[in-house]
Amino acid sequence: MIVISNPEEIMNEINIIHALFENGMELFHIRKPDYSKDKMQSFISKINSKYHSKLVLHHYHDLAEEFQIKRLHFTEKDRLTILGRFLKPVRYFSTSVHSITDFNDLPNDFDYAFLSPIYPSISKENYVSTKNAFEEIKKRTNWHTKLIALGGISAENIEKTVHNGFDDIALLGTIWNSKNPIENFKKCQQIIRLF
Repeated sequence: MIVISNPEEIMNEINIIHALFENGMELFHIRKPDYSKDKMQSFISKINSKYHSKLVLHHYHDLAEEFQIKRLHFTEKDRLTILGRFLKPVRYFSTSVHSITDFNDLPNDFDYAFLSPIYPSISKENYVSTKNAFEEIKKRTNWHTKLIALGGISAENIEKTVHNGFDDIALLGTIWNSKNPIENFKKCQQIIRLF
């Protein structure tokens, strides 16, 4: 189970991130599109270095070396232009797609890819899929890349999501739009551990 950062700065964010790791968060994607490089450096430096191996950078990939981060995420736009600058096995790569066709066409470089939105987004108003994701993934032909469900994922729909062919889930709104992000995380974690 993956957690993606809130794009905005939030109260007690670093403490919440540490608590999520202490409660078993496997990977934490840092997606702060409006952060400057300096602000991103400052943000990462506040996260305990024992968790840096579980961080995934969406922006400022060149900071990976400074913080010993081995996981990079590429947007659809960046996927084709900058991926070649980073060589495996030093790094793990992930990306985002919005159709199963794009997912099927991914090169073997990617360990996993987010397919979104699966359900109406919790964090982005009016962000909904125009297609039924569960019908779409029946057309899956890419088995070397893990398929991760993103968008509207909550404790109420995890079981349905995994039963319908997704390899794992990613959480964003269900964590950060909650009054109790740690409890929400634990609830989701209990469900995903059954699979």
